[in-house]
Amino acid sequence: MINKTVLFLILVLLQPVYNLQAQNKPDKGSGQNENSFEIAKNLEIYVSLFKELNTYYVNDINPAELIKVSIDAMLKTLDPYTVYYPESEMEDARFLTTGNYGGIGAIVSKRGDYVQITEPYEGSPAQTSGLLAGDIILEIDGKSTKGLATDEVTVLLKGQPDTEVNLLIERNNTQEKLKIKVKRGKIQIPNVPYYGMLSDDIGYIILSGFKEKATDDIKAALIKLKENNNLKGLIFDLRDNPGGLLIESVKLAGLFVEKGQLIVSTKGKVNSWNKEYRTYESPLFPDLPVVFLINEGSASASEILSGAMQDLDRAVILGHRSLGKGLVQTPRSLPYNTQLKVTTAKYYIPSGRCIQEIDYAHKGTDGKAVKVADSLITKFVTKNGRPVYDGKGIFPDVETSKDTAIEVLQYLNQEFIIFDFATKYRSEHDKIAEPGKFVFTQKDYDDFVEFVKNKELKFKTQSEKALEDLKKRAEKAKNFDLIKTEFELMTKKLEEQKINDLYRYQKQIQKQVVEEIISRYYYQTGKIINSLTDDTDISEAIKILKQAERYNSILSGKI
Repeated sequence: MINKTVLFLILVLLQPVYNLQAQNKPDKGSGQNENSFEIAKNLEIYVSLFKELNTYYVNDINPAELIKVSIDAMLKTLDPYTVYYPESEMEDARFLTTGNYGGIGAIVSKRGDYVQITEPYEGSPAQTSGLLAGDIILEIDGKSTKGLATDEVTVLLKGQPDTEVNLLIERNNTQEKLKIKVKRGKIQIPNVPYYGMLSDDIGYIILSGFKEKATDDIKAALIKLKENNNLKGLIFDLRDNPGGLLIESVKLAGLFVEKGQLIVSTKGKVNSWNKEYRTYESPLFPDLPVVFLINEGSASASEILSGAMQDLDRAVILGHRSLGKGLVQTPRSLPYNTQLKVTTAKYYIPSGRCIQEIDYAHKGTDGKAVKVADSLITKFVTKNGRPVYDGKGIFPDVETSKDTAIEVLQYLNQEFIIFDFATKYRSEHDKIAEPGKFVFTQKDYDDFVEFVKNKELKFKTQSEKALEDLKKRAEKAKNFDLIKTEFELMTKKLEEQKINDLYRYQKQIQKQVVEEIISRYYYQTGKIINSLTDDTDISEAIKILKQAERYNSILSGKI
C-alpha cells in the first residue's frame, strides 16, 4: 500500500491549487489562471502515477525515497542552489548557517570500498580519541561501512553530543585493526580559522564562511590585532570562501564603511521581499587600509562584501575573478520538519550591478544553463568613477598569476599518494618543528620520489594519450610497423619524463607535501600558517599596503 503520510502530504499540497482552479476556471486571456490549471492538472497526474507505481510495480517501492528523487530531479532543472532537505538532512541545513553539529569532528573522504579519516579537527572527539588522518573506517557500531557513500558514513558518525559511537578502523600505514570508542561532542567550525601579524604592521585574517556570528568573530580578532600591534594595514582573505548569510556580509562591511551606507539590495518575484541592506553602526576601522583576497572559489556573500568594498573604493581587491553568484536563497519550512531552500531574488551591490554569471532561465542546445552573453554585459562605475561590470563575478583590481595545472601533481593528489606519504611520515616521526620552521630536506624529497616510484605512475599524460591515438590511427591505416620502433622509444621516454617531472616541478609538489605533513601535527591552523610563507597573493598584497601612493592610486583609478 502507498505510504499514507506521503499521500496525505501530496493531497494537502494539491488542495489549495484545486480550490484556486475551481474559483478561476482557465481563460485563454488569463496567464495566471492557465498556470494554476496546469499545476493542478499535472499534480493530479503525478498522484495517479504514484498510486499506479505503488500498486503494480513488480517490487516494493520506498515512497519517501521515490518522492525525494523526483523532487531533486525537478529542482535540478532550476538552479543548483534551490535544494530540498528531508527531515533526515535538516541537521545539514542548520549546519550551513550555524557552523555547528553533533558528531566526532573529522573530515572524511571515499577511499576505494571504504571511507577514511582525511583530517580530525584539532581538539575534537576524533582527535582526542586517537583517530588519525589515513584511518580507514571498517565498521560503525558493528555495521560494515563497505560500499557506503561518504554522506551515508557521515550520517552514522553524527549524533547527539555525549552519545558514544564505536569504530573499527584500519590504520592505513600498518594495516593494524583497532577498536576505538568516541564520545560525540558539539562540533563548532570556526568562522576565523586563523589571524595574526605578517609583519610589524600588516595583519592577516582569513574567513572560512559567513555563518552566524561571523562578524563578531572578525571584530574580536581585529580588535586584538589592533590592541596588541601597530596595525597599519590588513589582508582579508576570502579565497575559496563559499559565502553564507547575506546579513553577515552587510555587518562585516559595516566595520569599514560609514553608517547608513547601502551595501546590497535584493529584487525578486515577491515585491514585498525586495529590500535594501545598509550598515547600521559606526565603523570600527574607517581608515584602515585593506586588501581583500578573492579567487574562483569566492562566492555569494564573499562577492557581496568584496564587491561592495570595490564599488565604494574602500579596499583593494586582489587575486582572481570570483565565481559569479548573484542569487539569494531563502529557507522555507515545509510539513513534517522538512525544508526548501529556494532562490528568491538577485542581489545588487552599491554600483547597481548584479554579478550573476549563469542565466538559469535559459538553456543551450545541450540543455545546460548558459552564461550571460557578452553583448548584455553592462558597464557601471564605482564611487570614484572606476569602471566595473556586471554578469561576470568580481574582477580584482590587481590580478595575480594563476598556478599552472601540473598533470603529475593532479595525479599525486587524486590517487592519495601525497596523502599516504604524509601518513607514513607521521608514523615515523613523533614530532616536527612548528609551522614556518619545519625543514623538508632534499633527502626527504628524494625519499618521497622513491615512495612515488614504488606506487607506480599509472596515469596517462596528454602526450601519452596523443601517442596512443597516433598508434590507433596508424594501425587502422595498416602502417604502424613503419613507426613501431620510434613509437616504443617515445613511449619509454614519456614514461621516464613522468618521473623527471617530480624534480622538474619539485617546488610546487614539495609545497603540498609539506602542507600535508604539517597538517598531521598542527592541523588546519598549522597548514594555514605554513602556506603564508610562500603565497604570491599575500606577497603582492603586502607590497601594496606598504606603498601608500600605489594603494591610493588603485582606488582613485589613476594608476
